[in-house]
Amino acid sequence: MPAFSRFLRYFIAVGRLGSIRKAADDLNVSASAIDRQILNVEAEIGMPLFERLPTGLRLTAAGEIMMAAGGRWQKSLSEVRAQIEDLRGLKRGHVEIAVIDALAKGVIPAAIQSLQSRYPGITIDVKVTGNDSVRRMIASNEVDFGIFFGPESYREISVRAFVDVHLGFITPAGHPFGQQSEARFSACIGSPVVVPSAPLAVHQQIAVLEGTTRAVLDRKATSNNIQMITSLVLQGVGIGILTSLDVITEVKAGLLSFTRISDPVLRPMTLALCTATARPPTYAADIVLGEIQSAFGQLAYPAAAVPLP
Repeated sequence: MPAFSRFLRYFIAVGRLGSIRKAADDLNVSASAIDRQILNVEAEIGMPLFERLPTGLRLTAAGEIMMAAGGRWQKSLSEVRAQIEDLRGLKRGHVEIAVIDALAKGVIPAAIQSLQSRYPGITIDVKVTGNDSVRRMIASNEVDFGIFFGPESYREISVRAFVDVHLGFITPAGHPFGQQSEARFSACIGSPVVVPSAPLAVHQQIAVLEGTTRAVLDRKATSNNIQMITSLVLQGVGIGILTSLDVITEVKAGLLSFTRISDPVLRPMTLALCTATARPPTYAADIVLGEIQSAFGQLAYPAAAVPLP
């Protein structure tokens, strides 16, 4: 292993754990070897990388810079190795994806399972996070690609495919309200409702509807978690308000009914499969991207995805 690579591995472990002894146990190497590597580099740059405190080691300003550079170096090295494997024609590699919470079930897990059966050499890390976090992770090259709402105004992001997602009422199967394919927002006035709260993307759409219709909702429960809202609706707490994407699995299984909110002020939300404009996908990422792009139309309501050249 190259000397710098060895030092960096030791240094990052110490920075993460705050202790040479803990890093030595974690890496299964001697503490003296780690200490020697760090002291040599500190002597070379003429500045300490750690403050030696009674409670452990803490990064100095120089250490913070080294830690950030080390993370970038490791990511670049992984990309170089992936590119070399591309040249060798190996269907291997590691792919990192960021998606919103609503995609943690159904279409995306099924697409990943299909990929794994055909490309066992490709490993996939799926990060489930908030809508704004997904966008930032794509733009900053923290992930190979991601799926989130509202990509239209970001130049650093390229849209590979998109679908229209609608807001609606969700009710347990057999509920009279669920017999309607669409209804105005005011139709839920007088009924108990379960409403999403921030940071869920639909929270703002509901605020717009309340403002334009002046509807006063009988909120029985609120939650920032899609699964909790779905569970509360299934328990009969009230009529839920979510997107078609949030409950696509339960609707297909016959557990819930979805009634689209038809108010003219309401526009479909754009769900997009995106990559960073300045970063071409690796060979492995391109395989995973293609598989998910092919399945993307299954997330639409009611039309299929619009593929982009």
